[in-house]
Amino acid sequence: MTTNNLVELKDVSFYWDDQQSPVLAIDFLSIAKGEHVFISGDSGSGKTTLLNLLCGIHQAKTGSIKMLGQDLNKLSSQERDSFRGDHLGVIFQQFNLLPFLSVQENIQLPMGFSKKRTAKSVNAKEEIPRLLEALGLPLSLINKKVTQLSVGQQQRVAACRAFLGAPELIIADEPTSALDRKNSDNFLQLLFKEADAHDSTIIFVSHDENTAKHFSRVVELTEINKAVPHSVINT
Repeated sequence: MTTNNLVELKDVSFYWDDQQSPVLAIDFLSIAKGEHVFISGDSGSGKTTLLNLLCGIHQAKTGSIKMLGQDLNKLSSQERDSFRGDHLGVIFQQFNLLPFLSVQENIQLPMGFSKKRTAKSVNAKEEIPRLLEALGLPLSLINKKVTQLSVGQQQRVAACRAFLGAPELIIADEPTSALDRKNSDNFLQLLFKEADAHDSTIIFVSHDENTAKHFSRVVELTEINKAVPHSVINT
């Protein structure tokens, strides 16, 4: 793995057990430490499959996926879960916040799954207010249930949760799809600012071409995925 590459995929393919041809086939993809990369692709192009491979939820059928020098294909399912908890912050499209918890409790959730990230955020009581402020959320919301927040506020809470403990890689799965253009642009600027402060790498997946213009590097998934397009669920 090249020294400054945080992520490197070589000869990677993935297919479902009941299919003979892959839904994803990538000869090579590398992402350097600190890069902000936009991965573009329409429905059925393999976006979700790629994200699940990078997060260690799925395992590649062939090839290697190296992150921070670790080949995910050589890890057990439990080891991949631990690796994700230690090194990745994920911002989901639907945010995946727990409605019965407060803003602070939702942000602290990753700390329950990773001793490494807990160690990097020893004083969460100070770090959480700093993150809220950095992402434009008033501190008065910290003890409110997330159901009392607007969609835009919930999105930024999800981003705070992903950044807590300074993970090396932030993966964002179309998190701006529910926002208008102005709020989407504002969110991206805040996201970049926080990532740069911790030298975190961003992989942002979406089909929104207007969002792509904010990124220094755009990867068209259809250009690197050599698999025949599939119109199947979860690809």
